[in-house]
Amino acid sequence: MVRGDVEILAPGEMPAESANETFERLDRLSILLDTAIVIPGTNIRFGLDALVGLVPVVGDMITTAISSWLIYEAHRLGISRFALWRMMGNVAIDGLVGAIPLLGDAFDVAFRANRRNMRILRDQLAKRRQR
Repeated sequence: MVRGDVEILAPGEMPAESANETFERLDRLSILLDTAIVIPGTNIRFGLDALVGLVPVVGDMITTAISSWLIYEAHRLGISRFALWRMMGNVAIDGLVGAIPLLGDAFDVAFRANRRNMRILRDQLAKRRQR
């Protein structure tokens, strides 16, 4: 709500400009993690999540931590608890299946948890703007 020159925010809510900047930053990060690299001659895309995940155990821990930070930022943007739980589920599935040697690496290329989470975040922010 805006009163004069002062914007009154609910707890955990960010100013509109800051929220847009945060969303754009998170979107770029999700692209880097999930779809930044294209295999030439194919339509297969993958990102750092799949590459770093090739390192047993530690790689999956690192990418799960980065994905968890994306969820923390989504929480700061004020999305619903249900949406946060969906995002956590995506990261949990990605982290658990991703930890399985070889199968997990192929799963990381196909599942794209961070892009899924950005879709959830985008939908939540659009709903909030409609109110």
